Amino acid sequence: MKDLKGRSIVLGIGGGIAAYKCCELARMLTKQGADVHCVLTEAGAQFVTPLTLQTLTGNPVHTEMFDLLQESKIGHIALADLAELVLVAPATADLIAKVAHGICDEFLTAIICATKAKVLFAPSMNSNMWANPITQGNVTTLTEHGYRFIEPVEGELACGYEGKGRLPEPTEILKFIKSEILNPKL
Repeated sequence: MKDLKGRSIVLGIGGGIAAYKCCELARMLTKQGADVHCVLTEAGAQFVTPLTLQTLTGNPVHTEMFDLLQESKIGHIALADLAELVLVAPATADLIAKVAHGICDEFLTAIICATKAKVLFAPSMNSNMWANPITQGNVTTLTEHGYRFIEPVEGELACGYEGKGRLPEPTEILKFIKSEILNPKL
C-alpha cells in the first residue's frame, strides 16, 4: 500500500552519526510512494553520501546552496515550494539553533526559512546537548512558531553516554509522519 503516493517530502539530513538511519527512512518513504528530495548539510555529507540517497530516492541530492549544474531555478525556493513536508533528521543542536534564530547560511536552513510546508524535526544528539537549556529554549521557540518535533528516545548513544538523545527508528518516524503530520484531519 502506498500511503504517501504523490506526497512531496524534503528530507534534510544533518551532521550526526544517526544520519545512517536516514538512508533507510528515505527508502521507506519512497516505497510508500512519496517523492523524496534529500538535502545534505556539509556535516551530513560526512556521514552518508549523495549517491546512496539518490539511488534510494531516484532524485538528485542537494548539498550546496548554489550548484551551477542544478540551478536552472533558485533551488532552495523551488524545493521550499515543492515540499508538503520538510523533515529534518537528524536535527542537530546546531541546526535547531540556526533555524530558531533565522540563520540561513546553507541550503537546508534556507529551505526551512522559505517554506510554507509543515516542518518536522527529529533531534539526535548527546543527552547533555539535548537537555541544555539553550537547546530546550530553541525547541520551545520553534514549537511556538508551529514547527513540530518527534522526541528523541533514550538509549545508548554513539558517544558512549546513556540517555535521551537517540534518533527514533525510521519506522517510528514514518508512523509519526503518517498519523500526525500528513493526516488531513489534523
